[in-house]
Amino acid sequence: MTTNALTPLLKNPVATRKLVVFACYLVTALTLVPVVMMVLVAFQSDAESMAAQPSFWPSSWHPENLKRAFELVPLGRYLLNTIIFAAGTTLLETVTAALAAYAFARLNFPGRNWLFGIYLATLMIPSQVTLIPQFILVAKLHGIDTWPGMILPHAFTALGVFLLRQFFLGIPRDYEEAARLDGANRWQAFTRVIVPLAVPAIATLAVFKFIGQWNNLLWPLVISNSDSTRTAAVGLQVFQDTNGTQWNLLLMAATITTVPLIVLFFLTQRWFVRGITMSGLGGR
Repeated sequence: MTTNALTPLLKNPVATRKLVVFACYLVTALTLVPVVMMVLVAFQSDAESMAAQPSFWPSSWHPENLKRAFELVPLGRYLLNTIIFAAGTTLLETVTAALAAYAFARLNFPGRNWLFGIYLATLMIPSQVTLIPQFILVAKLHGIDTWPGMILPHAFTALGVFLLRQFFLGIPRDYEEAARLDGANRWQAFTRVIVPLAVPAIATLAVFKFIGQWNNLLWPLVISNSDSTRTAAVGLQVFQDTNGTQWNLLLMAATITTVPLIVLFFLTQRWFVRGITMSGLGGR
């Protein structure tokens, strides 16, 4: 279709909206293709998934693959470890980011803008660059294969501070000043006024962090040496190393580890969209 043919279509608001909706559905469908293929192969038989010319639609369904995946590796333990790791880092980063963001947004101190700029500059440093120094530090503190060693290095990020600071700047100072006039100190104004108003942004940060840490492979792979701290992302790698390329069981394990993220997104979708819109990341 040429540009001249599209011009009348684009000038019609109803047609334009339908075109945009169709494009969104198309992109969504293309995005879901790998996920659907993963689920379909997960229910195939061993021979069918290992065939030279595989067919993605199972000729017969094998729900027993779910039980087999849990039997080959301690997948349940890996999922529990992932929840502990993701929830711990999410909780700590949310608290530290909220405190730091409030300081940068509300408190006046010498060098505040310079310090904030330097803090944001750390976002330009790849995480792989700091991996070895972090590992050496954790090793010297005897944190290898421990929960503090897993969680604490990821409890502080500049992205969370930036996100919450932008939201705090949009909250009128009148609310906080009214609380101060009523006798509230700085901490009470923060916890009773700022934090309740910032719930959408905090929820957005928490969802971002939880999903990122749920899928985090590099740091748990380096720091965990046993099943007691090994996460699901590392467990999938162990699954492949110990059981070869049993694609149906491997993709069944991957499907199991993906389901909690899908459930989490649908439960927090309202807060997620609202936080993106109000925090300044939505193009406002």
